[in-house]
Amino acid sequence: MTKNAILGAWGRVLRGRKPLLSIEITKECPLRCPGCYAYEPEHLGDTPLRQLSDYRGSQLVDAVLGLVRRHRPLHISIVGGEPLVRYRELSILLPKLDRMKIEVQLVTSAVRPLPLEWRSIGCLHLVVSVDGLPPEHDRRRAPATYERILQNIGGHQVIVHCTITRQQLARDGYLDEFTQFWSARPEARKIWFSMFTPQEGQDSMERLAPEDRIRATKEIGVLTTRYPKIDVSPHTLEGFLRPPATPAECIFAQSTLCVSADLATKITPCQFGGRPVCSECGCIASAGLAAIGRYKIGGILPLASIFSVSQAVGKKLAGIGT
Repeated sequence: MTKNAILGAWGRVLRGRKPLLSIEITKECPLRCPGCYAYEPEHLGDTPLRQLSDYRGSQLVDAVLGLVRRHRPLHISIVGGEPLVRYRELSILLPKLDRMKIEVQLVTSAVRPLPLEWRSIGCLHLVVSVDGLPPEHDRRRAPATYERILQNIGGHQVIVHCTITRQQLARDGYLDEFTQFWSARPEARKIWFSMFTPQEGQDSMERLAPEDRIRATKEIGVLTTRYPKIDVSPHTLEGFLRPPATPAECIFAQSTLCVSADLATKITPCQFGGRPVCSECGCIASAGLAAIGRYKIGGILPLASIFSVSQAVGKKLAGIGT
């Protein structure tokens, strides 16, 4: 974020508003990825995502724009489901958001071609989820196979996002091989790494042991010195090793309004929903903001403390104004 963007975000916090908005734009997805948090039973509490009502056509475009005008976010993440299920609606919606000067991050499996006309949308940042190297990825994410992804992102510049799981770390050099492949691809402008975040009580093959997290963090740190496309800062690496203890302490969770496919149901306590294990959080945004929040102004007062006070003041002022 630029200095003006940070000041703008802080101003919204002081007015009792959240500067970030995450929208599950559809409940539909042709994939059945193991460990997908959106389709875990706990994600929305009582109602699974696939049973929720959602919008399509002009109703979806109008409903999203209404949500944006109501909350006036600085940044929007569009997730799913699979957002490309609604590519026709997005082709209408995204230029409108661009004219509103709102930054948009669209997270997709690239299961279908990314429309070439999207290349001219200045606000748009395309993030493609890739679960490791082809043998593992194709098994987990069919029909969004490597072959299909490489065809569908042609002509675009995308951010490749890999969520690290325990299976990937079973082979030495796995992350290096993954980074080498995508660093050589002209379509990949950046490479992001997150770590698998489990739910309470979840016994999953993807779940990292504490030593896995330490090892992965060290490996990413080494890879950043060799591959310029890796966009994971030292602050973020520190955040992976010391994630926020609770959602209340997570700046990303507290500054992001997350809504599901009916555009009314709020996802709490953060984008993962349910009961995420905060001590094992691997969200790249949470990790980055957590480390920045620990920075002490004048060596004394952490930025996170100032954020918490600003948020409390904002909520009180918002209450007075209603």
